[in-house]
Amino acid sequence: MTAGAEPAGPSGGSSGGDPAGAEPTIAEPTIAERAIRVVVADDHPVVRQGLRSFLETLGFAVVGEASSGEDAARVVAELRPDVLLTDLVMPGVDGVEAIRRIRAAGDEVGIIVLTSFSGADQVIPAIRAGADGYLLKDSGPATLADAIRAVHRGEPMLAPEATAAVMAKVAGPPAAVPDPVATNPDLEQLTAREREVLAALGRGLSNRQLAGELFISEKTVKTHVSAVLSKLHLADRTQAALYAVRVGLADPRR
Repeated sequence: MTAGAEPAGPSGGSSGGDPAGAEPTIAEPTIAERAIRVVVADDHPVVRQGLRSFLETLGFAVVGEASSGEDAARVVAELRPDVLLTDLVMPGVDGVEAIRRIRAAGDEVGIIVLTSFSGADQVIPAIRAGADGYLLKDSGPATLADAIRAVHRGEPMLAPEATAAVMAKVAGPPAAVPDPVATNPDLEQLTAREREVLAALGRGLSNRQLAGELFISEKTVKTHVSAVLSKLHLADRTQAALYAVRVGLADPRR
């Protein structure tokens, strides 16, 4: 475990395709955002080095690193960072237990899980332990940067796959709704294609997956998603997904 700055090395680890769709342009952080202090916890040195290099190029301050959950809890207690970026699978104390210890100690650090696993068996315990965000390691750079800023503002941030896992866990038996549109007049504002997009969001599909399923371009998917959010007065994809499940338009377990 290294609690101080290290020379930046070659990028690696978590950068990859954006599960929410084509990679958007990364916005430059404001002066206030440049002060966000981050601790990175992962048992792979190359991943930590890659994350440090990437985050520091955007102006985030990587103030510490940890190679285990035990180290992560200790470094957070010592350095009081704004955000902890942590893997789940680490030797000894894992990420979930580290989150529990950090919350039990009263630390108000924003916690983002960055892992390769999106199943309910991993997502639910992490959120229950106190994680504020949950991203997969194939998330794009812009998604990761936006998640850090969002969690620092006190806003939760879940990858679509994690959202689907949560909804599948908490959803009861499928409601006997013969026609969601008939019982939810707001849906009448949507075109047939937009309702298909909304239903797909309820199943946790990313823009890329949705484009493949509906045989349309990712750009067209983004246009439809924006229209759905605007017409239903929803803030983001997570709210849209929850709405789709609530009205019976989607069953995330299928």
